[in-house]
Amino acid sequence: MNEIIRIGMDTSKHFFQLHGVDAAEEVVLRRKLTRKEMEKFFQKLSPTEVGVEACGASHYWARWLQSLGHTVRLMPPQLVKPFVMRNKNDAADAEALCEAMSRPKVRSRFVPVKTAEQQADLMLMSVRERLVHDRTRLSNAIRGHAAELGYAAAKGVAHLVPLLERLQADDRLPERALKLFAMMAEDYQRLTQRLSEIDTELKAWHQSNECSQRLDRIGGVGIICAALLVMKVPDPAAFESGRDFAAYLGLTPKDHSTGGKLRLGRITRAGDEALRCNLVVGATAVIQHVRRTGKGSPWLIELLKRKPPKLVAVALANKTARIAWKLMKTGEAYNPTHAKAAKVQAQRDAIA
Repeated sequence: MNEIIRIGMDTSKHFFQLHGVDAAEEVVLRRKLTRKEMEKFFQKLSPTEVGVEACGASHYWARWLQSLGHTVRLMPPQLVKPFVMRNKNDAADAEALCEAMSRPKVRSRFVPVKTAEQQADLMLMSVRERLVHDRTRLSNAIRGHAAELGYAAAKGVAHLVPLLERLQADDRLPERALKLFAMMAEDYQRLTQRLSEIDTELKAWHQSNECSQRLDRIGGVGIICAALLVMKVPDPAAFESGRDFAAYLGLTPKDHSTGGKLRLGRITRAGDEALRCNLVVGATAVIQHVRRTGKGSPWLIELLKRKPPKLVAVALANKTARIAWKLMKTGEAYNPTHAKAAKVQAQRDAIA
């Protein structure tokens, strides 16, 4: 067998499809292995380049292969899909991985391999998100059942506990309803307590991370968004510009131009959903403050006069993402007066 220089590996829970080529780009390996067979295969194989799709457990396999001396290339699925020739199967996916990792444009967009510690940090955010969803779902169920019995409460988490207390104090309700409301109140209290513990741990992480604290000073970026930016973007230098980072988050418009005609559509939403959502929510809070007080950035105030608030929120989220990328890359501290001072200096230079 000729020496293998590149292997594409399609992963799953129990089976792994390998596709390898030699220096002449001839196929010299096409094999389907079980988990144990795959481990034995790579333990005996001399160090080579292995391409894996960035998916579930891919970072674990990347670290394991690197420990054996192999060079691992993680690739976004959307960059691999164009190289699947025709039918979709494991062998075709492995071949597409092997082909994609050889292309210069794909090689410049490999996904950095996360450490186990970085994955644990992201797990903290994932568990928090699940607890918030569970608490919201339970609170909606409580409100719905209470409404069926003639009870209503104002919006917000703060008004749910008083509603439960009112329900428990009403002797006119059926005994079964009181029992079920007590059960849901116990579940709600347990979820709130666990969420409080997660928030305490998240605040401690934020206070121990210098970059997260710097990002927290940006308007519309709180502790959660700052922590997500640091956790999900371990290498900001991988992006050439702030616009590339905003495009990665899906905050730039779709481009469907042809024949010299520029046609831009809605934002792509092609990036990380959690980051994009937090940035837009933070931007919405800033806009609400500006509309309520009339104080804020002149750029933002003028944009609100011409565009709908939701569109302005996306534009502000795009701007915030670019600022965050710049701070993460350079290590600078956020200075809200910097842009204004730079604009004044540019005007002076133009006059001179």
